[in-house]
Amino acid sequence: MTTWTDNHCHLHDERIPGGAAAAVQAARDADVTTMITVGCDFATSTDAIAVAEQFDGVWATVGLHPHDAINGVETIAMLFDHPKVVAVGECGLDYFYDHSPRDTQRQAFAEQIGLAHRLGLPLVIHTRDAWDDTFDLLRAEGMPERTIFHCFTGGPAEARICLDLGGFLSFSGIVTFKTAVDLQQAAQLCPLDRMLIETDSPYLAPVPHRGKANQPANVALVGASIASLRGVDADSIAHATTATTCLAFPRLAP
Repeated sequence: MTTWTDNHCHLHDERIPGGAAAAVQAARDADVTTMITVGCDFATSTDAIAVAEQFDGVWATVGLHPHDAINGVETIAMLFDHPKVVAVGECGLDYFYDHSPRDTQRQAFAEQIGLAHRLGLPLVIHTRDAWDDTFDLLRAEGMPERTIFHCFTGGPAEARICLDLGGFLSFSGIVTFKTAVDLQQAAQLCPLDRMLIETDSPYLAPVPHRGKANQPANVALVGASIASLRGVDADSIAHATTATTCLAFPRLAP
């Protein structure tokens, strides 16, 4: 039986179609058996944990998104003890929106890299228009053993740097967009033992649902698109990305 894993979604978000319970059932009906719902600050991390507690096969992360870096990493530090928390993040740098000052973003990112080291947890990175500073901070602070570049949007050059640093690349519905040529090239070169897939739902719905609210059930469309790009069957992408998710997030391993 083919099963899929969505390693990055926001099931607790009020924009998820039908709410968390309906989205989990729709995912299971689509053979998506494992989902990681991702926190971005204290409130959403708490909500992510609460959703993960309700459903088998659903896990949570705790993080401070660069948009919320001004809140301070100390606001989330008490949440990591929960057994269903599998990673630090999403965290990183976002120089497109600059909702928090850049120096504050860099400080919060560095502190969460340190948390990942101290807790022995994977690190989930959000980076937008900030590749150079992202790489510089990872080199300066030491890249955690398991680091996931969530919603990877770079091209082959950025992909090779991420891979050379030891990272995992997570591809979202953007890879299904016709204009995403550089990203599609990155998906073709990424080794399967470093490749993850995600929905980032309720955002970034893949073709043919682009523009609508996204949900984890659509992760198979991301995988099928990558399979087509690589000239392989979708089952092989489902199997490989599920196995790689267990490498990236050891608490998920059977």
